[in-house]
Amino acid sequence: MSSPSLQQPSFLLANLKADATTKPLMQRCQDLLKIIDEYPAKELHLIFPWLVENVFGSLDGVISGWNLRLLHSRSNEFNLVLDFLSPSGPMMKLVYKLQAEEYKYEVPVNYLPGPVKACIQEGVLPDCPLFHNKLQFPLPGVLTLSIALNPFEFFMFNLAYCLIAPRNCLQPQLCSSTDSAYFVLVDLYLKYFLPVEGSVPASPFTDSRGSVAAPSPRASSVSFAGYGVHSPSLLKHHIFHQPSVNADPAAQEIWRSETLLQMFVEIWLHHYSLDLYQKLQSPQVKLALLQYRLSMSSMPCQPLAPPGSGTLHTYQVLLPFHSAAPPWGLLEEPFNPSEEHVLVVRLLVKHLHAFSSSLTPEPPPSPAHSPPHTSPLEEFKRVVVQRFVQQKLYLFLQHCFGHWPLDASFRAVLETWLSYIQPWRYTGEKPNAQPDQNRTVPDKWETFVHENLLLYTKLFQGFLNRATRTDLVNAKNVLMVFRVTKVLAQPNLADMIQRGEQLFLEPDHVLPHRQPRGYLTPGQGGSYLSPRQRMVTDTAFKVKSHVYSLEGQDCQYKQMFGSEVRGAVMRLIQIIAQARHTAKRISDQTSEAAAGGSFLSWFGLASSDLSNAFPGAEPEDSSEYLKKTHEFLDRALENLCHIFKLNQNQLAQLIANLGAAQDDGRANQLPDCVQGENGPVLTDLGRRQIINGLRRFEVQYQGDPELQPIRSYESSLLVRLLYRASSLLNNRLQAQMGALCSRSDFLGRLGRRYLTDPDSCLQLRRSPMSRRALERRQQPRLSLRPLASYRTLLLLLLFYALGALLSIGPLCSTALLLTGALLYGVLMTLCADKLKTQ
Repeated sequence: MSSPSLQQPSFLLANLKADATTKPLMQRCQDLLKIIDEYPAKELHLIFPWLVENVFGSLDGVISGWNLRLLHSRSNEFNLVLDFLSPSGPMMKLVYKLQAEEYKYEVPVNYLPGPVKACIQEGVLPDCPLFHNKLQFPLPGVLTLSIALNPFEFFMFNLAYCLIAPRNCLQPQLCSSTDSAYFVLVDLYLKYFLPVEGSVPASPFTDSRGSVAAPSPRASSVSFAGYGVHSPSLLKHHIFHQPSVNADPAAQEIWRSETLLQMFVEIWLHHYSLDLYQKLQSPQVKLALLQYRLSMSSMPCQPLAPPGSGTLHTYQVLLPFHSAAPPWGLLEEPFNPSEEHVLVVRLLVKHLHAFSSSLTPEPPPSPAHSPPHTSPLEEFKRVVVQRFVQQKLYLFLQHCFGHWPLDASFRAVLETWLSYIQPWRYTGEKPNAQPDQNRTVPDKWETFVHENLLLYTKLFQGFLNRATRTDLVNAKNVLMVFRVTKVLAQPNLADMIQRGEQLFLEPDHVLPHRQPRGYLTPGQGGSYLSPRQRMVTDTAFKVKSHVYSLEGQDCQYKQMFGSEVRGAVMRLIQIIAQARHTAKRISDQTSEAAAGGSFLSWFGLASSDLSNAFPGAEPEDSSEYLKKTHEFLDRALENLCHIFKLNQNQLAQLIANLGAAQDDGRANQLPDCVQGENGPVLTDLGRRQIINGLRRFEVQYQGDPELQPIRSYESSLLVRLLYRASSLLNNRLQAQMGALCSRSDFLGRLGRRYLTDPDSCLQLRRSPMSRRALERRQQPRLSLRPLASYRTLLLLLLFYALGALLSIGPLCSTALLLTGALLYGVLMTLCADKLKTQ
């Protein structure tokens, strides 16, 4: 059917567009409810694309729609929107009403995921059957290709795309992303179409024409011959026409579930770089190579076949993977998933594990009876994780591990990964009374661990690379290290991973004799939900096929328990030990500073160095925060020792030696520097020393002390007035003060005590500082800022009050004060001279 844009103008659509700008949302929803109930499908067909765009926003991000990602539960419209868009609400009633007809809605190919778009532009059949037989050839003069989707697919596409569509008008998130209407809506659709208990509710409308087809076997040798006008029928000539849903009434139970899941996975996860696309565009060839190797290993007495024969040659002839490389511009779209995007993916992963774990156990086979019939929903549960999600989620997580910033926001990605590799947490079974740390992973999950080996080993190595470059004194970063080690330290899990690696590394000639087996993936022509395929009984073959299908036939597998990764783990342990020592030192300094900041500091008995006062202190510096850091670091060390079976005594000795070396060398050591024009310049070694907490500069205020920010214990009015007065005196008397301080006699030394900073030369050696700044600080000048301190004012008030009690006038008190200050300076100068002579 032609695009809705080519239909006659609809007065109903015009009225709805006018109401969208004048009526409130509640009244619009009530009007739409009446329209959906009363109008025929022919009229509703014309308003459907506009309504979907009005709700979810436009694909290009110009129209924001109802802002479902910003609508939170505290809003008055929250429940109204959920009722209207729920799986059993008016909007889905409209979808089902249109689904009963042969209506199609176009989506430009430009908005499809990058790899799918590249396949279509290149003329290769996409792996996902969701986009098969959907291509619409452009009209004369139109250059944009598009695909035609039925109403249900079109609605689900827009629902999924709403998460990743660019939005120029998005306001800053004031509430959690998991509390938004979009997040709740996705959860509702997952629970409705992928039920953990029961079956999918039937559609209220019957599709008599069978416009939606369940996936069926297709030929793997199909490619798009071209999109020219001269051969528009070539596309359908090479694809098995998909039968009607009504051909198998049982299949009608789950076609909506499969469509929803495929749409979510394709839109949210099917994004990666051009290099990965070129590497993974022909997984069939890689699996054929594996099958060829394994079949050859089962026939040791026969000579090796030449490269142009056997299974490999068959795949090379059948599969059209020798076409030109795709244009570089196709996949250069930036892919930077947001934290909200990752949280929704985690919701999907958790629900799929619960959905898959609700599979009814198969009864033991009986030789006297035929195999029990398995419903399509049960078969769907059996294959949902491995065939729909595994590969794309692995690439998605791998991209995030390599490109996410090194900060605490990575926690969302981390928890998504940990949720996937722990399916036993979502089985619905009541946990045992034993704590999580001692809960053994059931043996029945060993097959899952082996068939997802890379998601345990390769991603752990990616996390290890991140952890060694992260500030582990920060409790939020340490918590992530602790979470990963806690999960992998679960009893029995490390052993399962190690056995999986041993199976992968098992030589081919050790495998038992067998005939070549076919293991059809959906990309090879197998259907996602076709009748049960021949099961691969060899566990080693499963592990090898998993690794080669994700990493390629020529991958260089790095063992998680090998010497190289173990060396990286030891480096992480050293960094953890250094972080423990740094956290303890900061905690001690914080305790000392808190003890020194007492009431006695008002009377000059505590440090009054302005440069060490940080009014905006980070909460990470608090003792409670540092205590958590120390606890997480200790437990992470224990878990690493358990996972990699490290010797506790050797580890304790390593940590003790490292701490002693740090204590010996930390006192007067700066980070590694070279002397530059304006002071010390950090080398690469010095940067690593600072990042790992080995050495650091004493951070102090290096600017003009007179221009420091006004403190809470200072009078802002007096600071400004005294700065103007001192600046005026310094400008007028600069020559005289310079001449006085340049003298070498007693008067010169006395002047330097009052008019210069004696620690300025020392501070140059403790921290990088501009030579110009040092020269400015060494110039003699008068500073009146201490008189603006409330402590100084209180002491002066007490002094003058004491003088009044002793019948001493203000002038005499001032004279006594100045005389005392002068005598103090003379005494300190004489003492300093005597110390120098000794």
